[in-house]
Amino acid sequence: MNDLLPPLFEVSDQEDLVSTLVTFHAHPDDECMVTGGTIARAAAEGHRVVLVVATGGEMGEYPEGFVSGPEELAVARREELARSAEILGVSRVVHLAYRDSGMAGTESNQDPRCFARADVTEAARRLATILGEESADAITVYDANGGYGHPDHIMVHQVGIAAAHMAGVAEIFQATMNRDLMLGLMEAAAKEYPEMVPADMRAEFEANPFGTPAAEIDTEVDVSPYLSRKLESLKAHASQIGSTGFALRFPEDAFAAAFSTEWFISATPGGERRTWLL
Repeated sequence: MNDLLPPLFEVSDQEDLVSTLVTFHAHPDDECMVTGGTIARAAAEGHRVVLVVATGGEMGEYPEGFVSGPEELAVARREELARSAEILGVSRVVHLAYRDSGMAGTESNQDPRCFARADVTEAARRLATILGEESADAITVYDANGGYGHPDHIMVHQVGIAAAHMAGVAEIFQATMNRDLMLGLMEAAAKEYPEMVPADMRAEFEANPFGTPAAEIDTEVDVSPYLSRKLESLKAHASQIGSTGFALRFPEDAFAAAFSTEWFISATPGGERRTWLL
Protein backbone atom coordinates (compact mmCIF):
# COMPACT_ATOMS: atom_id res chain seq x y z
CA MET A 1 0.00 0.00 0.00
CA ASN A 2 1.25 3.48 -0.80
CA ASP A 3 2.74 5.02 2.35
CA LEU A 4 0.88 8.26 1.58
CA LEU A 5 -2.45 6.47 1.79
CA PRO A 6 -3.49 5.30 5.27
CA PRO A 7 -5.43 2.05 5.63
CA LEU A 8 -8.96 2.43 4.31
CA PHE A 9 -10.60 0.69 7.24
CA GLU A 10 -10.09 -1.75 10.07
CA VAL A 11 -12.60 -4.57 10.42
CA SER A 12 -12.10 -7.01 13.25
CA ASP A 13 -14.70 -9.55 12.20
CA GLN A 14 -16.28 -10.57 8.89
CA GLU A 15 -19.72 -10.16 10.50
CA ASP A 16 -19.08 -6.43 10.78
CA LEU A 17 -19.24 -6.09 7.01
CA VAL A 18 -22.59 -4.60 6.07
CA SER A 19 -23.07 -5.53 2.41
CA THR A 20 -21.28 -7.06 -0.55
CA LEU A 21 -20.81 -5.09 -3.74
CA VAL A 22 -19.68 -6.88 -6.90
CA THR A 23 -18.29 -4.54 -9.55
CA PHE A 24 -17.98 -6.07 -13.02
CA HIS A 25 -15.58 -4.65 -15.60
CA ALA A 26 -14.25 -5.43 -19.05
CA HIS A 27 -10.51 -4.78 -18.70
CA PRO A 28 -7.93 -4.01 -16.03
CA ASP A 29 -8.00 -0.21 -15.44
CA ASP A 30 -11.74 0.12 -16.20
CA GLU A 31 -12.45 -0.15 -12.49
CA CYS A 32 -10.76 3.21 -11.84
CA MET A 33 -12.50 5.69 -14.09
CA VAL A 34 -16.19 5.11 -13.45
CA THR A 35 -16.27 3.19 -10.16
CA GLY A 36 -12.93 3.76 -8.41
CA GLY A 37 -14.33 6.23 -5.90
CA THR A 38 -17.40 4.10 -5.27
CA ILE A 39 -15.23 1.05 -4.62
CA ALA A 40 -13.00 2.98 -2.21
CA ARG A 41 -16.01 4.45 -0.40
CA ALA A 42 -17.72 1.07 -0.03
CA ALA A 43 -14.54 -0.47 1.36
CA ALA A 44 -14.00 2.46 3.73
CA GLU A 45 -17.51 2.01 5.09
CA GLY A 46 -16.79 -1.66 5.87
CA HIS A 47 -18.52 -3.30 2.93
CA ARG A 48 -16.99 -6.22 1.06
CA VAL A 49 -16.09 -5.34 -2.53
CA VAL A 50 -15.49 -8.02 -5.15
CA LEU A 51 -13.97 -6.99 -8.49
CA VAL A 52 -14.69 -9.22 -11.49
CA VAL A 53 -12.79 -8.55 -14.72
CA ALA A 54 -13.86 -10.20 -17.97
CA THR A 55 -10.65 -9.99 -20.04
CA GLY A 56 -6.91 -9.66 -19.71
CA GLY A 57 -6.77 -6.44 -21.72
CA GLU A 58 -4.38 -7.98 -24.25
CA MET A 59 -5.37 -5.60 -27.04
CA GLY A 60 -4.71 -2.39 -25.15
CA GLU A 61 -2.13 0.09 -26.38
CA TYR A 62 1.12 0.39 -24.42
CA PRO A 63 4.31 2.46 -24.44
CA GLU A 64 6.99 1.37 -26.87
CA GLY A 65 9.25 -1.22 -25.26
CA PHE A 66 6.95 -1.77 -22.27
CA VAL A 67 6.23 -5.40 -23.25
CA SER A 68 6.86 -7.57 -26.30
CA GLY A 69 3.25 -8.22 -27.25
CA PRO A 70 -0.33 -9.02 -26.20
CA GLU A 71 0.43 -11.99 -23.96
CA GLU A 72 3.05 -10.12 -21.95
CA LEU A 73 0.71 -7.15 -21.76
CA ALA A 74 -1.99 -9.34 -20.20
CA VAL A 75 0.46 -10.47 -17.51
CA ALA A 76 1.51 -6.89 -16.80
CA ARG A 77 -2.07 -5.67 -16.64
CA ARG A 78 -3.02 -8.45 -14.22
CA GLU A 79 -0.26 -7.25 -11.88
CA GLU A 80 -1.38 -3.64 -12.30
CA LEU A 81 -4.94 -4.62 -11.46
CA ALA A 82 -3.81 -6.32 -8.26
CA ARG A 83 -2.06 -3.11 -7.22
CA SER A 84 -5.10 -0.97 -8.06
CA ALA A 85 -7.41 -3.33 -6.17
CA GLU A 86 -5.18 -3.09 -3.10
CA ILE A 87 -5.25 0.70 -3.23
CA LEU A 88 -9.04 0.80 -3.53
CA GLY A 89 -9.64 -1.75 -0.76
CA VAL A 90 -11.02 -4.60 -2.88
CA SER A 91 -11.47 -7.85 -0.93
CA ARG A 92 -11.39 -10.28 -3.87
CA VAL A 93 -10.42 -10.07 -7.54
CA VAL A 94 -11.80 -12.61 -10.03
CA HIS A 95 -10.57 -12.98 -13.63
CA LEU A 96 -13.01 -14.58 -16.08
CA ALA A 97 -10.06 -14.90 -18.53
CA TYR A 98 -11.81 -14.11 -21.79
CA ARG A 99 -9.65 -12.49 -24.46
CA ASP A 100 -9.82 -8.75 -25.04
CA SER A 101 -11.95 -8.05 -28.12
CA GLY A 102 -10.22 -4.80 -29.02
CA MET A 103 -11.95 -1.68 -30.25
CA ALA A 104 -15.12 -1.95 -32.35
CA GLY A 105 -14.51 -2.80 -36.00
CA THR A 106 -11.02 -4.23 -35.53
CA GLU A 107 -9.87 -7.66 -36.68
CA SER A 108 -9.49 -8.84 -33.08
CA ASN A 109 -13.30 -8.75 -32.74
CA GLN A 110 -13.37 -11.97 -34.78
CA ASP A 111 -11.20 -14.00 -32.42
CA PRO A 112 -13.46 -16.80 -31.09
CA ARG A 113 -11.80 -16.48 -27.68
CA CYS A 114 -12.73 -12.84 -27.23
CA PHE A 115 -15.39 -11.69 -24.81
CA ALA A 116 -17.54 -10.06 -27.49
CA ARG A 117 -18.06 -13.47 -29.11
CA ALA A 118 -18.80 -15.34 -25.87
CA ASP A 119 -22.17 -16.95 -25.28
CA VAL A 120 -24.04 -14.47 -23.10
CA THR A 121 -25.91 -17.15 -21.14
CA GLU A 122 -22.77 -19.17 -20.42
CA ALA A 123 -20.82 -16.09 -19.35
CA ALA A 124 -23.73 -14.94 -17.21
CA ARG A 125 -23.85 -18.31 -15.46
CA ARG A 126 -20.17 -17.98 -14.58
CA LEU A 127 -20.74 -14.53 -13.13
CA ALA A 128 -23.94 -15.63 -11.38
CA THR A 129 -21.94 -18.33 -9.60
CA ILE A 130 -19.67 -15.65 -8.17
CA LEU A 131 -22.66 -13.51 -7.17
CA GLY A 132 -24.09 -16.52 -5.36
CA GLU A 133 -20.81 -17.38 -3.63
CA GLU A 134 -20.60 -13.82 -2.36
CA SER A 135 -24.29 -13.40 -1.50
CA ALA A 136 -24.00 -10.15 -3.42
CA ASP A 137 -26.29 -7.30 -2.43
CA ALA A 138 -25.53 -5.13 -5.46
CA ILE A 139 -23.66 -5.22 -8.74
CA THR A 140 -22.28 -2.54 -11.04
CA VAL A 141 -22.15 -3.03 -14.80
CA TYR A 142 -22.04 -0.46 -17.64
CA ASP A 143 -24.80 1.34 -19.51
CA ALA A 144 -26.28 -0.26 -22.64
CA ASN A 145 -23.66 1.32 -24.91
CA GLY A 146 -20.83 0.31 -22.62
CA GLY A 147 -20.03 3.95 -21.99
CA TYR A 148 -18.55 4.54 -25.42
CA GLY A 149 -19.37 1.57 -27.63
CA HIS A 150 -16.51 -0.83 -26.86
CA PRO A 151 -17.68 -4.40 -27.64
CA ASP A 152 -16.42 -5.78 -24.32
CA HIS A 153 -18.14 -3.01 -22.37
CA ILE A 154 -21.43 -3.72 -24.12
CA MET A 155 -21.00 -7.39 -23.18
CA VAL A 156 -20.43 -6.42 -19.54
CA HIS A 157 -23.82 -4.71 -19.64
CA GLN A 158 -25.56 -7.72 -21.19
CA VAL A 159 -23.80 -10.43 -19.19
CA GLY A 160 -23.92 -8.52 -15.91
CA ILE A 161 -27.65 -7.87 -16.01
CA ALA A 162 -28.39 -11.45 -17.06
CA ALA A 163 -26.22 -12.79 -14.22
CA ALA A 164 -27.89 -10.52 -11.67
CA HIS A 165 -31.29 -11.85 -12.69
CA MET A 166 -30.05 -15.44 -12.50
CA ALA A 167 -28.61 -14.88 -9.01
CA GLY A 168 -31.53 -12.82 -7.75
CA VAL A 169 -29.52 -9.63 -7.24
CA ALA A 170 -32.06 -6.83 -7.46
CA GLU A 171 -29.71 -3.88 -6.97
CA ILE A 172 -28.17 -3.36 -10.42
CA PHE A 173 -26.34 -0.14 -11.18
CA GLN A 174 -25.19 0.77 -14.68
CA ALA A 175 -22.04 2.89 -14.44
CA THR A 176 -22.08 5.69 -16.96
CA MET A 177 -20.75 9.17 -17.68
CA ASN A 178 -22.76 12.35 -17.36
CA ARG A 179 -22.69 13.30 -21.02
CA ASP A 180 -23.86 16.87 -20.49
CA LEU A 181 -21.31 17.57 -17.79
CA MET A 182 -18.45 15.96 -19.70
CA LEU A 183 -19.22 17.96 -22.84
CA GLY A 184 -19.26 21.14 -20.75
CA LEU A 185 -15.97 20.29 -19.06
CA MET A 186 -14.38 19.40 -22.38
CA GLU A 187 -15.46 22.71 -23.88
CA ALA A 188 -14.04 24.61 -20.91
CA ALA A 189 -10.82 22.58 -20.97
CA ALA A 190 -10.42 23.15 -24.70
CA LYS A 191 -10.32 26.89 -24.07
CA GLU A 192 -8.00 26.77 -21.06
CA TYR A 193 -5.82 23.78 -22.03
CA PRO A 194 -6.05 23.53 -25.84
CA GLU A 195 -2.93 21.36 -26.05
CA MET A 196 -4.66 18.71 -23.90
CA VAL A 197 -8.00 18.66 -25.71
CA PRO A 198 -7.34 18.75 -29.45
CA ALA A 199 -10.21 19.51 -31.82
CA ASP A 200 -10.37 15.95 -33.18
CA MET A 201 -10.88 14.61 -29.64
CA ARG A 202 -13.80 16.97 -29.07
CA ALA A 203 -15.29 16.04 -32.45
CA GLU A 204 -14.98 12.33 -31.65
CA PHE A 205 -16.64 12.81 -28.27
CA GLU A 206 -19.55 14.67 -29.84
CA ALA A 207 -19.97 12.13 -32.66
CA ASN A 208 -19.84 9.05 -30.41
CA PRO A 209 -22.77 8.53 -28.01
CA PHE A 210 -20.54 8.73 -24.93
CA GLY A 211 -22.30 8.30 -21.61
CA THR A 212 -25.87 9.24 -20.77
CA PRO A 213 -27.74 12.57 -20.75
CA ALA A 214 -28.02 13.98 -17.23
CA ALA A 215 -31.81 13.73 -17.27
CA GLU A 216 -31.57 9.92 -17.60
CA ILE A 217 -29.18 9.42 -14.68
CA ASP A 218 -30.82 8.70 -11.32
CA THR A 219 -27.85 7.86 -9.07
CA GLU A 220 -25.11 10.40 -8.39
CA VAL A 221 -22.37 9.42 -5.94
CA ASP A 222 -20.02 11.97 -4.37
CA VAL A 223 -16.59 10.35 -4.19
CA SER A 224 -14.55 13.50 -3.56
CA PRO A 225 -13.20 12.21 -0.18
CA TYR A 226 -11.71 9.25 -2.09
CA LEU A 227 -10.30 11.15 -5.05
CA SER A 228 -6.70 10.54 -3.95
CA ARG A 229 -7.27 6.78 -3.99
CA LYS A 230 -8.91 7.00 -7.39
CA LEU A 231 -5.89 8.90 -8.65
CA GLU A 232 -3.44 6.39 -7.19
CA SER A 233 -5.39 3.47 -8.68
CA LEU A 234 -5.20 5.15 -12.09
CA LYS A 235 -1.45 5.53 -11.74
CA ALA A 236 -1.13 1.85 -10.84
CA HIS A 237 -2.04 1.00 -14.44
CA ALA A 238 1.32 2.06 -15.84
CA SER A 239 0.88 0.27 -19.17
CA GLN A 240 -2.29 2.21 -19.94
CA ILE A 241 -2.19 5.40 -17.88
CA GLY A 242 1.06 5.65 -15.94
CA SER A 243 1.80 9.16 -14.72
CA THR A 244 1.16 10.96 -18.01
CA GLY A 245 -2.17 9.59 -19.25
CA PHE A 246 -4.84 11.97 -20.55
CA ALA A 247 -6.80 12.02 -17.29
CA LEU A 248 -3.67 12.77 -15.28
CA ARG A 249 -2.41 15.67 -17.37
CA PHE A 250 -5.04 18.07 -16.07
CA PRO A 251 -4.43 20.35 -13.08
CA GLU A 252 -5.80 19.16 -9.77
CA ASP A 253 -8.94 21.32 -9.93
CA ALA A 254 -9.83 20.10 -13.43
CA PHE A 255 -9.27 16.48 -12.43
CA ALA A 256 -11.51 16.95 -9.39
CA ALA A 257 -14.26 18.55 -11.49
CA ALA A 258 -14.29 15.58 -13.85
CA PHE A 259 -13.85 12.68 -11.42
CA SER A 260 -15.27 13.65 -8.01
CA THR A 261 -18.70 12.31 -8.90
CA GLU A 262 -19.62 8.88 -10.27
CA TRP A 263 -22.90 8.30 -12.07
CA PHE A 264 -25.14 5.27 -12.37
CA ILE A 265 -28.50 4.27 -13.77
CA SER A 266 -30.31 2.06 -11.26
CA ALA A 267 -32.41 -1.02 -11.98
CA THR A 268 -35.54 1.02 -11.38
CA PRO A 269 -35.10 4.11 -13.61
CA GLY A 270 -37.66 6.82 -13.05
CA GLY A 271 -37.79 6.11 -9.33
CA GLU A 272 -36.39 8.09 -6.44
CA ARG A 273 -33.03 9.71 -7.09
CA ARG A 274 -30.19 8.15 -5.10
CA THR A 275 -26.83 9.26 -3.81
CA TRP A 276 -25.38 5.87 -2.83
CA LEU A 277 -25.54 2.22 -3.91
CA LEU A 278 -25.61 0.33 -0.59
